Amino acid sequence: MKQILQNLANGETSLVEVPCPQNVSGSLLIATRNTVVSAGTERMLVDFGKANYLEKARQQPDKVKQVLAKVKTDGLAQTVDAVRSKLDQPLPLGYCNAGVVLESGVEGFEPGDRVVSNGNHAEVVRVPKNLCARIPDGVDDESAAFTVLGAIGLQGVRLLAPTLGECIVVTGLGLIGLLCVQMLRANGCRVLGIDFDSHKCKLARQFGAETVDLSKGEDPVVVAQGFSRERGVDGVLVTAASRSDEIMHQAAQMCRKRGRIVLVGVVGLNLRRDDFFKKELTFQVSASYGPGRYDSLYEEKGQDYPIGFVRWTEQRNFEAVLDMMAVGSLDVKPLITHRFAIDEAIEAYKLLDDASALGIVLAYPERDEQTLRRPVVILSSCEEGNEAASGQEAEVVVGCVGAGNYASRTLIPAFREAGVVLDTLVTSGGVSGVHHGRKNGFRMASTRIEDLWQNEVVNTVAIVTRHDVHAAQVVAALGAGKHVFVEKPLALTLEELDDIEQAYLAANEKKPTLLMVGFNRRFAPHIVKMKSLLEARRSPKSIIMTVNAGAIPSEHWVQDHKIGGGRIIGEGCHFIDLMRYLVGSPVIDSQVMMMGNAPGVAVREDKVSITLSFEDGSFGTIHYLANGSPAFPKERVEVFCDNAVLQMDNYRILRGYGWHGFKSMKLMRQDKGQKACVKAFVEAVRGKGAVPVSCNELLEVSRISIEVARQ
Repeated sequence: MKQILQNLANGETSLVEVPCPQNVSGSLLIATRNTVVSAGTERMLVDFGKANYLEKARQQPDKVKQVLAKVKTDGLAQTVDAVRSKLDQPLPLGYCNAGVVLESGVEGFEPGDRVVSNGNHAEVVRVPKNLCARIPDGVDDESAAFTVLGAIGLQGVRLLAPTLGECIVVTGLGLIGLLCVQMLRANGCRVLGIDFDSHKCKLARQFGAETVDLSKGEDPVVVAQGFSRERGVDGVLVTAASRSDEIMHQAAQMCRKRGRIVLVGVVGLNLRRDDFFKKELTFQVSASYGPGRYDSLYEEKGQDYPIGFVRWTEQRNFEAVLDMMAVGSLDVKPLITHRFAIDEAIEAYKLLDDASALGIVLAYPERDEQTLRRPVVILSSCEEGNEAASGQEAEVVVGCVGAGNYASRTLIPAFREAGVVLDTLVTSGGVSGVHHGRKNGFRMASTRIEDLWQNEVVNTVAIVTRHDVHAAQVVAALGAGKHVFVEKPLALTLEELDDIEQAYLAANEKKPTLLMVGFNRRFAPHIVKMKSLLEARRSPKSIIMTVNAGAIPSEHWVQDHKIGGGRIIGEGCHFIDLMRYLVGSPVIDSQVMMMGNAPGVAVREDKVSITLSFEDGSFGTIHYLANGSPAFPKERVEVFCDNAVLQMDNYRILRGYGWHGFKSMKLMRQDKGQKACVKAFVEAVRGKGAVPVSCNELLEVSRISIEVARQ
């Protein structure tokens, strides 16, 4: 299927063939009929992509601060790589979609239903149920595609709370502004529209508004005073896109005492206190489509708000817009200036710089379902430089599941550098699979994981997905006779670990099969050096690990115990493994202290101290803390043994105190051992190296991590 993608690094817009996403519970799989290009939002994204690094930095000053902090802790080279990787992620464009349900994973929607959604510009989209609404019979697909834009405007109107007979100003007569003009008129308001474009002003008058044409030098404040019968307008809805602060100043000047201003667009916000103080004006920013926006429980997990407490949600705003279209209160046909087939999408995007372009509608051909739902896209062949797998026993042919930030930036390139054959990249949505698959030389991209287990050519699988599916995918891969490299954690529960152990034993009864967890820190150059120094000391060791983990919002999936397992299981396992490696002896006991026993402070496992006792008499403490400064090193390891100390900071500097013949080891850039970890695993698969970490030790570390998190 075809999809429109944006490259934020260079601003290039492309029409790409991607595999069809697989539907999941709680979502709809929709065959697109029409989409609308949102001129304001999408032009902003394209312009951002075309900007150079300096201009990008000026547009995102908060990001610049984060980058500078990362330079201090991780070094310049590491930070530059991170920024480039972030900009390299393909961005699906579009959020105004009308189509037909192909497959439903929820109640209330059936295949064949016509629906609107905030799906992208793609022939098939997968959208959670609360971001979809059924299209009434009297509304055509082309009009329905404007629903999400209408809902953005409607939410602004709701926040403005206009009443019958009030006079309202709409500043900015783009698509959303003109939709708002119609909604306010339907609400019984007198409306004054303001814009530089004479044609847009003419459309606003066609919808029953009076207008101020700025291109003719008309003064909006003076006109607004006359429009309000010298009383001041009741409210101003700002739907413009501008960097100027003057728009908000003029809005305040137009208002009566205790007037209301709602911002739907993007304008300069250096507000003047006197404007608001003297009139006691209220100002509010509207959050997109309405209540539920940016709430993962509502949008991703489908938890609706009770109608008795939240009358208008995102979905119910969609329905209200469609109802207005059905009865003729909202007419979008006059707003359509251009129509293109999806194959002509690149030409459509060239119109974003054309001031006359308003509603740009994309049409999608009706294709047979089997073609639309094809889950595989071939990316490269032998002739294009990707060596095909020969099927020889010693050859490592890799299939990878997942292409998120860590997989695409670190793990996949590490496998490529290790000299393996990259065959299949499986992702849920397909977009990142095509982008990173082509970039790294994979043979194909797929959205159907079952094909990977059945692929006889692939003998090794790398699993880099969300934590809650690791165990099931490991068991399936082992059951298919594949060597497995899984990014931490191995599992979220002890029961899952038992299943993995049984699958591992069963696989090895048939043939030697390797299981590896991405505990890369033990392969870092500084850690390898520490291990070699410690091996000459037989005395028990005392270890202090300080992890300046940084805060993650409570709503982030990593903090969700069902999905991410929480931060101890999800990330703390790294440091439990690292300590186990440095000591070289089994763990026999653990103790945990968490911050949060003070009144009013919630117990959180991202501020925790973990003490481990080892069979050889050693002990160590891991201070895993999310409440530190980013200017402080993210990771520090200190080992005390035989009147000597080793101190490692952030995998860049290692210092020795009291060590004969060793004082320090420094690297130009941070190295956490990811490449060495993958290389050791690949060499073991080839039969040219020892098993990097025994399965018993992987299971031991994983069990301790789970048990620590349960304390």
